[in-house]
Amino acid sequence: MMKYFWGIWIAVFAMISCKSDDDSLQRIDQLMNIYVKNSAGQDLLNSKKTGSFTGFSVNDIFGTKDIAPVSFSLKMTADSLFYMEYLAGAKRRRLDSISPDNPGTGTSYYSRMQITYTKSTNVNDNVVDTLEIQYRNTPTVFQVSKVLYNKVPVFSKDENAPTSTNTVTITK
Repeated sequence: MMKYFWGIWIAVFAMISCKSDDDSLQRIDQLMNIYVKNSAGQDLLNSKKTGSFTGFSVNDIFGTKDIAPVSFSLKMTADSLFYMEYLAGAKRRRLDSISPDNPGTGTSYYSRMQITYTKSTNVNDNVVDTLEIQYRNTPTVFQVSKVLYNKVPVFSKDENAPTSTNTVTITK
């Protein structure tokens, strides 16, 4: 009888100790939808339209090899607009520091990628750009804070903004 009592007591204690607190979970907010258009508003990712790119590839600049592809999937909205969806995959480096004596120990990170757009079979027609994604990391949230395209800011998000899909529009 006593061994059943201790068995039940251990089971109850285990269930109580496994209780989770939703406030202790960190929200992760890094999904990005990237639209590319020209100054006239034409969707440059729709390969069927004249003047658009026929394809693209993305390479992680901080990758362990010279060629370190990053997964971007090409998707389409209900309005037939194409966009590149990025979830994760590029290496991150620390961006800030707490003190000059201890660089790279802060809570901001960044990834840098090279995007090569293809216009035709001629390699000389390719367009090469850079995309930098900066992240904010706190105990409660890991989120995209800023996006730079060719070193020009194209997206920013406040620290208290709700978790959502981050929509970035690039005008070429």
